[in-house]
Amino acid sequence: MVKNSLSSIQYPQVIRTLLCGLLLVCFVYAVPADAQDSWTEFRGPNGSGLAMKAQPPVRWHEAKEDEKDQGKSRNIVWKTSIHGRGWSSPVISEERIWMTTATEDGKKMYVVCVDAKNGKIIHDNLLFTNESPREIDVTNSYASSTPVVDGDRVYVHFGTYGTACLDVKTAKIIWQRRDFPCNHWRGAGSSPIVYKNMMIVHFDGYDFQYIVALDKMTGKTIWKKDRLDLYETDNGDHKKAFGTPAVFVIDGEPLLISPFAKAVIAYEPETGKERWWVQFKQHSTANRPLFDGKHIFIGTGFGKGELIAIDPFNVKGNVTETHVKWVVKRAMPSKPSPLLVEGRIYTVADKNGIVSCVDAATGEIIWQDRIGGTFSASPIYAAGHIYFCDEKGKTTVVKPGDSLNIIAENDLNDGCMATPAPLGKAIFIRTRAAMYRIEKQK
Repeated sequence: MVKNSLSSIQYPQVIRTLLCGLLLVCFVYAVPADAQDSWTEFRGPNGSGLAMKAQPPVRWHEAKEDEKDQGKSRNIVWKTSIHGRGWSSPVISEERIWMTTATEDGKKMYVVCVDAKNGKIIHDNLLFTNESPREIDVTNSYASSTPVVDGDRVYVHFGTYGTACLDVKTAKIIWQRRDFPCNHWRGAGSSPIVYKNMMIVHFDGYDFQYIVALDKMTGKTIWKKDRLDLYETDNGDHKKAFGTPAVFVIDGEPLLISPFAKAVIAYEPETGKERWWVQFKQHSTANRPLFDGKHIFIGTGFGKGELIAIDPFNVKGNVTETHVKWVVKRAMPSKPSPLLVEGRIYTVADKNGIVSCVDAATGEIIWQDRIGGTFSASPIYAAGHIYFCDEKGKTTVVKPGDSLNIIAENDLNDGCMATPAPLGKAIFIRTRAAMYRIEKQK
């Protein structure tokens, strides 16, 4: 455990407690009232992985291709093959599903749009071609960054190979940028977000590390900020990262919480000015941060990943020694993001399928148990259940509580690298080869 030393409190404790309670309801920037009618960015419209209005099924099954009775499939409304190799998670708005894909060699990069009602492909557009893309890790793809939908536009990102704004009706390019240098080394993975008039995205590579905010209407650079050199190493492999930022309202003002390699920085989203930061030993951060109105929760990435809680109130500069509330070191994930449900944080370890339940206030491990499997996809929560999708096609559905309570184990014929999207009465799952709509059938 890391003890916390609080600095002076700006408000009386009672007022601060009330404010924190309110922030629990609306702690992420600009979440619209109908946010649960869409799933517009990585881990949903508020980046938390929570789908509070969705009512997806907890049980399904896909018949094996060699099974004579294909009627054994259950609750699968449609299945659509997606060409190429892409780990970007599906995003959904106005009954259209958006994702990216690429050829195995990365020389061609596409955007794909699928009709959520019937699974028919609406658009399959080639966006970028590359003569000599760099090699990537075997566990990554050239299309791993999740798009973000914002009104009549959708934003797609392939790291240094290209960023584009598309019209949602035609999928035609409105603007594009291909001038951001970065050797991603093992491949890109950070997803863009939209905040007010900006599209914000990370470029954390072997050679360059920076964050950039673009005008979402024109693509012009509003600000670009090089990372503070907090790496304490010259090894470029330990300077890259795959994290996606989030904007939270803290003490009445928005802060851009941006995890990267060996640190997390809070920026002023309008200008890119650093406000405070916390350092850690791990690298290649891939998790998306969470905020419960009291603490920010960060997964620290690869190299014996940890989960840390940060007190973000009344802080400035390096607060590693003073505002880290607690640290959990045992069986924490490197890739899958944590999930916050009713004051508890649920995680799943990448390689051994150990699920952990952690008290968000104290960092105490309430329980740890094994569901097995290897995981890249982040868990999501809907209809009182947590869904864990593994890389071999099994989804384990768990009821949150004081111990591991498995409700169902469901099989698809291929595994998940992408995080699923629960919406309405369905859950949309992208496997390595296909897109599924899964919904309870009469």
